[in-house]
Formats: sequence, C-alpha cells, structure tokens
Amino acid sequence: MAMQLHLNQKQTQTMVMTPQLQQAIKLLQMNHVELTEEITNEMMSNPLLELSTPSETGDGPAEGASSDGASPEDGAAAPTGEETAFEEKPAAPEERLGDDIDWENYIEEYSSAPATTLATGSHETPGEVPSFETFTPAKVSLCEHLANQWRFIAKDKADYRRGEFLIGNLDDNGYLVGTVAELAAQSGTEEAVMDRTLARVQELDPPGIAARDLPECLLIQLKRQNLEFSPAALIVQKYLKLLEKKDLPGLCKALQCDKKIVVEAIDTLKTLNPHPGLVYSTTDPIYVTPDVSIVKVGDEYMISLNEDGMPRLKFSNAYRRLLTDKTAPEETRKYLNEKLKGATFLIRSIHQRQRTIYRVTESIFRFQREFLDHGVEFLKPLVLREVADDLGFHESTISRVTTNKYVDTPRGVFELKYFFDSPISRFQGDSLSSESVKNRIKQIIGAEDPQKPLSDQRIVQILQSSNINIARRTVAKYREILGLGSSSERRQMY
Repeated sequence: MAMQLHLNQKQTQTMVMTPQLQQAIKLLQMNHVELTEEITNEMMSNPLLELSTPSETGDGPAEGASSDGASPEDGAAAPTGEETAFEEKPAAPEERLGDDIDWENYIEEYSSAPATTLATGSHETPGEVPSFETFTPAKVSLCEHLANQWRFIAKDKADYRRGEFLIGNLDDNGYLVGTVAELAAQSGTEEAVMDRTLARVQELDPPGIAARDLPECLLIQLKRQNLEFSPAALIVQKYLKLLEKKDLPGLCKALQCDKKIVVEAIDTLKTLNPHPGLVYSTTDPIYVTPDVSIVKVGDEYMISLNEDGMPRLKFSNAYRRLLTDKTAPEETRKYLNEKLKGATFLIRSIHQRQRTIYRVTESIFRFQREFLDHGVEFLKPLVLREVADDLGFHESTISRVTTNKYVDTPRGVFELKYFFDSPISRFQGDSLSSESVKNRIKQIIGAEDPQKPLSDQRIVQILQSSNINIARRTVAKYREILGLGSSSERRQMY
C-alpha cells in the first residue's frame, strides 16, 4: 500500500506557559533572600525600575502609562498605586532630626582628626580607607595552620616539601589519608625518612593531628600530657573494645585496678578530641531569613510578611517623561513600552506572591492553632490537599509556597513544610502528628535513668499506655532521625 499524506483536524486542550506565568511561578517559589536578589537583578536590567528611598513620598507609575504596556496615546488606564508599592512613607515630622544642630560644623570637627601616616589612606581621604568588610577576619584552614607552623621547624627545603606533602594528605578530621609507604612512593622519598617526618608533623598543634587511626590520635594527645604510660593509655592500646561496650567490671579486671582508678582513666579519655582537625573547619553556619513572622497580641496571633532589606521599586521619572514625549524616536518608545509592561507585571507578581504566602500561612495556622498555643505536642497531621481545598488553590501551588520558606513563631523558627506531617494513629480518638510523637520519644529518653536506658520495646509500651499505636521499628526510625543512639549506646558506665 502506497504511503499518502492526509490533513486531519483535531481539537485538544493544552496549557501554555507564557513568560509572564513562568515568572510568576518562579517568584512564588523563591524565599526572601532569593526574591531580594531577583528584584535587584530585574532593577539592573530594566531602566523603568528604580530604587525608591524612604524619604520619597512614593512616586507613582508613569502618568498615563497602562499596566499592559500600552503607550499613553492608546488611552489605557494607568497602573494603580498598589502596583508600585514597596515604597516607604516619609518619616513623621517628629521623627526627623532637629534643624538646630550645625551638622556641617560637626562633620568638619570629626574629620579634622590627625591623618594617619599609613599608606592606606587618611581620614581626609575616605575613598582610600578600607571598607568595613575588609576587617572581617578570614578563617584559617587546617592545612594553612599546620603549614605556618611547619615553616618554622623544617630543616631545609626538601624537609619542608615532605612535611607540606603530608599536611596536604590530611582529611577534615585531621587524620592521615593513606599509608606512609604509599605517600613515600608518591613523593619519591624513602619510607624511613617519611616516617620520621610524620613523627615531627604529629608534634604540631592541635594535639592528635596527622594520626593514622583513632588509637594513635588519642595516644598522641596523652603523650602531650605525659600520660603515655598511664591506665588511660593502656585502655587505648589494648582495651578500647571493652570501653566501647562500657564494660566497667571487665576493664577493672583487665587493668587489675580498682574502680576509682579506671573511672579516672575514663574521665581523662573523655577530655580528648577524636577529631582534632574539626577545630579549624572552614564551613560557615547556615542562617535562614524568615519570610513570615507570627506574633501573639493578646489572645490573637498577627501574621506579617518580612520585607526587611527588600528593594522598594518605583518607575523612573526620566523614562516616564520620555514615554509621553511624542518627539522621541518610535523605536525608543516601543522599547520603553515593553520594559514598562515587564516592570508592571513584575510588581504585580511580587504582590501576588506576598498575598499568596500570607493566605497560605494563615490557612496553615488555622489548622495548627494549638501548636502556637501549647507547642509541638499538639501539632496535628496535615497534608497539602487540606490547605489547597481551604484556599481553592492547587496542591502544587501550596507546595511551591511552603518549600524553602521559613516562619518565625513564638515557638521558634520552622520551615513551612514542617507543619505538614504524616499521622500516627491512636487506639482511641484522632490521630497524632509524627513530629509530636518524635518529641514525645525525645522526652521519654531524656527522662530515663542513664545507667539503665530504655529499650525501643519499652518505649513502645510507654507510648501505647499513652494511647499511641506505634510499632517498635517506627520508634527505632524516629530515634535515629533524632540522633539518639540505641539503649546500649546511651548507657553510662557510672
């Protein structure tokens, strides 16, 4: 049968993701820091957008410029003042600085201080003075710290290179990666020479550095304290397994010492650092900026969006006048109209994002009001569908709003996703949130006898007596999530 071409007509429904819709979705899933950066980038690329200062009275958009980007002569309505928000009101008269202070004379007196003789600049040349950020100290890494010490004790250049090679092969915990034979072969050095160099590197600060394993790390630290022949050193050399099992009678028998001496040796070992390199970790802590704040006022909770540090936008007066100038080139006016349309939609999208986050947060805490009143124990099971049905949104919208966004509550700072949790059934009554069950497990373990810790099965029995239907494997899983060890790991020897 010969192939033939046919023209068929078919009707289908598809969703078209316009650039504006893509931008709105992109803004919706941004957190506070990301949104601030995005607004700054848009302001740099769109000449119609300018940064509004707090002293300004809030210039509106271009007179006669329409919100859909049409030119003034098309007769379209101008964007409303709401669309050009993010502008602060002028300070109240009583808040302004008094006019009776001679500020110019004050500044002159301040700047008349004697100039410094340093080559970096003087008080009279502020442009040459280092910025505030330059005074923030840089963190010293472990390798840099050790290399600075090794530079002063190396015998010659060859010795310095060997020590530097060994320092470069330490991991973040300060342990040597690889054997001495392997490192000697890689550096083209005799194994005996490399071994002697390693012994000298191990004398550097912090104590315990460049060890090949945990026992060697602990022994180096004990040697610094002149305890290399003590019961503590003997435990490290021969009886670490008994120490791991927390077998105090076994240690007393193995060391042939009474309990008091063994306890003192164990207390000494507790003062040692098994990860000496972490002292010089250059990892910075991660800080979060809450997108929403909840404050209790009387018996009610007030929700407010965090707009601190967010650029406040307005339309440029210069380009606004150019839009209405009929003598301007047609290309220029067309370009500005496109930018006006983009700027207007950006501001609308920001306001829509803020309203959506506010409504979603309000809905979440309508369900989780008892959490605000009483704490984690009263956190209820909640799924995205419940909030979506409450607001008439799609689940994907709720997911975008709550991802990577944080709320500051009287109970602490939490990610919005935290309040969506799977249920744990009761024998009678409504289900519980898994987070409240985790908190209950943490409380039970925190109140146990350290010398007789509770097993997972015993914790199950306690929870079941509190009308919580839970399996032992679930308790074990939640305990591991909380970072709590098993009963044998939690047990104290004395």
